[in-house]
Amino acid sequence: MEIMQIVGIALVATILAGIVRFGKSEIGVLLSLTAGLIIFFLVLGHIASVFQVLKDLASQANVSMAYLGTILKIVGIAYIADFGAQICRDAGEGTLAAKVEFAAKILVLVMAVPIIVAVLQALLKIMPA
Repeated sequence: MEIMQIVGIALVATILAGIVRFGKSEIGVLLSLTAGLIIFFLVLGHIASVFQVLKDLASQANVSMAYLGTILKIVGIAYIADFGAQICRDAGEGTLAAKVEFAAKILVLVMAVPIIVAVLQALLKIMPA
């Protein structure tokens, strides 16, 4: 079971980081970062399979791949920003974490504009004049 591996890695890293942080907090942060990256790479294959299923569904539904690509980029921005913000928080940089989250929200909004426009145009075509 992969979740057992993931939890095991997280628990070992947490214990080691807690022990190390008393003397060298930088090493504790690096240890947490390394564990986070290992966990990310463990689930990366599952993310790719989800993307493939979404592509297949979009193709069957005749949804433009441009819209699907944009949605997947938005999801990617959200996950990467959350990961980065958590690392900042682990390093004691809560203010910087908030800035990362704010920047991600702005990027998501900018990327969502073409999809919002397309939905509104489709609604205008459906509604009687």
